Amino acid sequence: MDSILNGLDPALQLLVLMASLSLVPFVVVSMTSFMRYIIVFSILKTALGTQQVPPAVVLVGMALIMTFYTMSPVFGEIGDIIQPLMANNASLPSLLVAASEPLKEFMMRQTNEADVEFFMSFTRAAIPASPSELSLWEVAPAFMISELRTSFEIGFIIFVPFIVLDLVVANILLALGMMMLSPTIISLPFKILIFVAVDGWGLIVQGLVQSFR
Repeated sequence: MDSILNGLDPALQLLVLMASLSLVPFVVVSMTSFMRYIIVFSILKTALGTQQVPPAVVLVGMALIMTFYTMSPVFGEIGDIIQPLMANNASLPSLLVAASEPLKEFMMRQTNEADVEFFMSFTRAAIPASPSELSLWEVAPAFMISELRTSFEIGFIIFVPFIVLDLVVANILLALGMMMLSPTIISLPFKILIFVAVDGWGLIVQGLVQSFR
């Protein structure tokens, strides 16, 4: 791929760069910590049962801010790498390949080895000597699968206490003979009260930040 792009006219390389910029949202969503944040926040909102509160745009905004915070060391490494290359008038393919290395290293730290081996088995006949030989397109799908698994594991742990509270309220209402009253209506204020009392948002955000290696 690098050799093909190097053979292109500079004007065509510029067009490739402009087209690649349209993929930036895709990269942020699927190759950074954004996926874990937004999935856990969405599961938390469902567990609370507050429906439209907080709004989806607030969750996305918070996930984006936390993503930039988590990924700032990686973005700093990318900047340190490409600045000398740009000063030396390096080609666009060289810049893209060099910039992808810190991102690939970040994804490798979060990815399950079994997922990497699965996708690698379809593209390679032999096991590479070191992880640095893996391409970004081998690491990215494995990273996404691993992130989905990790996010749902965290979401399950978050969901359990709220389910327990719903069951307790439902049993109390049943014992009082209030079978026609929805348990979620009664349990919702208690969920919010307990969640705020234990500083739930702070604990979850801190836990998510610390979950990245």
